Amino acid sequence: MTSLRQPAVNFSGTDAIFRPKLPAPSRRLSVLPPLPVRRRDSAVVSLSKPLFVSKVESFGDHEKRREREVIVCKAFEADKSSPVEPSESARKVKIGLYFATWWALNVVFNIYNKKVLNAYPFPWLTSTLSLAAGSLIMLVSWALRIAETPKTDLDFWKALFPVAVAHTIGHVAATVSMSKVAVSFTHIIKSAEPAFSVLVSRFILGETFPMPVYLSLLPIIGGCGLAALTELNFNMIGFMGAMISNLAFVFRNIFSKRGMKGKDVSGMNYYACLSMLSLVLLTPFAFAVEGPQMWALGWEKAVSTIGPQLFWWMAAQSVFYHLYNQVSYMSLDEISPLTFSIGNTMKRISVIVSSIIIFRTPVQPVNALGAAIAVLGTFLYSQAKQ
Repeated sequence: MTSLRQPAVNFSGTDAIFRPKLPAPSRRLSVLPPLPVRRRDSAVVSLSKPLFVSKVESFGDHEKRREREVIVCKAFEADKSSPVEPSESARKVKIGLYFATWWALNVVFNIYNKKVLNAYPFPWLTSTLSLAAGSLIMLVSWALRIAETPKTDLDFWKALFPVAVAHTIGHVAATVSMSKVAVSFTHIIKSAEPAFSVLVSRFILGETFPMPVYLSLLPIIGGCGLAALTELNFNMIGFMGAMISNLAFVFRNIFSKRGMKGKDVSGMNYYACLSMLSLVLLTPFAFAVEGPQMWALGWEKAVSTIGPQLFWWMAAQSVFYHLYNQVSYMSLDEISPLTFSIGNTMKRISVIVSSIIIFRTPVQPVNALGAAIAVLGTFLYSQAKQ
């Protein structure tokens, strides 16, 4: 082993300042491999004795070794428990799955809803069963701990009450509309909801919007008007039901934004609570407007015509109504309101096209043009509000 002998140096307290300079050690070649150096937590070096060095390395090598030690330390810490943020691509895939599920569930709901209403035209009962099915699903989910039970108080339910009133009116009005006219026509008229939103916000709440927002309302109103005038199976009750639904859902959104600020409730649980409160509000009106006697007579007639599969149609309609709304509220936790608005526009397109194909709804070219203009205006509106 090659060694370097350092002369002993004895000094007192003052010698620590005036230290004699020693000649720089010269590096000697060694034919033997260096011995491993054992690390110690603490070492005491006495300068009063000769110092033997087994191997002399340059300062550059020493710095590189220190850098390697720091890098290893960082890698250890990262491997230990560092939280990993989801990538942007994974987030886009998740949002895409939300949208695809939302649209698919909505299309299935509208198909079964129209089948039920054609055979069993009682929209108040149908609306009540939709809310009841959703409430039952969420109560079971909370009881089995499939979903986390929301923490609510009296202030939460007070703030939710006006939202539930508007939601109940909008839900029943849309169902009444679908019982009287084609599914495609109802959704064409419901695409005018942004126009109601701007008008209510401007003249009731006093909010102002940039000029592109107002201009985007022209194709919406013009397209809906053209579609209504050229609808072959136009019905005033169906038309007014869709219009009332638009107005009610606008107020629902306004009440929800104002009253639910600071409430720590997930989108899924929020809609569950909304369904339960709406069910409580709607049930007495359903009994008053239609009633068990009308339901029983209508059921006998429908079953004699359709068969027992009517029961499964009603079950599917009720379950899919809750699921598509639940997914839409869950998606609000992940995306911006603008992205949600665009997704809602694309949802209406999928519903309109699929219902025309499945129910073979006769559509005139002018009627199709009006629908396209209205949907395009909705898309322009969402872009103008960005």
